[in-house]
Amino acid sequence: MSIVTISREFGSGGREVGKRLADALGYAYYDREIVTAIAQKNRLDEDYVASALSRGMYRNIPLHFGRTFTYSAAMMTDTTNLFVEQHRIIRELAANDNCIIVGRAAGVILREQDPFKLFVHADMASKVKRCQARAGEDEHFTDREMERRIKKIDSERARYHELFSGIDWGDKAGYHLCLNTTGAEIKAVIPSLAEYIRCWFENKEK
Repeated sequence: MSIVTISREFGSGGREVGKRLADALGYAYYDREIVTAIAQKNRLDEDYVASALSRGMYRNIPLHFGRTFTYSAAMMTDTTNLFVEQHRIIRELAANDNCIIVGRAAGVILREQDPFKLFVHADMASKVKRCQARAGEDEHFTDREMERRIKKIDSERARYHELFSGIDWGDKAGYHLCLNTTGAEIKAVIPSLAEYIRCWFENKEK
C-alpha cells in the first residue's frame, strides 16, 4: 500500500496540497474524515472530538504514551479513548487504500508502513495572507491577531507531535520532503510533486 502523510504549518496550504495531490495520484484523501469517523462511532459532536484531540490530549496523557503505546485502565480518560480510537482508524484507513493522510502525526503512527512523509511550510506573511483570504464572513482578525492565532495552532501541533516522536515537528530529518509554498501557486507544483512521489514509491519497490 502506498501512503503519503502530510504535516503542515497552519496557513501554509497543506490541506490544498493534500487534496490536489490525492486527485493527481488517484489516492484516497483523509483529514477531517478521521474526526467524523470517531464522532460517529462514539456518538459525539465532531467539534468536541476535534477540540479534545487537538487541545486536551497532552494534558491527560503521559509523554511516553504515544511512543510506547502502553497504558493502563487508570489512564483511560475520555480524551485518551479518543486518542486510541484515532490510532485505530488511521491504521485501518492506511491498510485499505493507497491514501494521503493529513496531520495527526500519521507519519510517525504509521512508521512501520514506511509512508512518504511531506512537511508543508511557508513564511509568516504568506500564511497570514492565505488565512485572511479564507476567513469566514464572521471572522474578523487583524493581521497581528491572525499571526498570533497561527503561532498558537502551530505550537499545539508541535506539542502533539512530541507525544509520538523524538524528532521535532518540522525538522527536515523527520520527512522525505519539505515543501515551501511561499510565493508558489500550489496547483502548479502538484504535477511535479506527484511525479516525485511516484518515483519514490517505484524505487522503494525495486
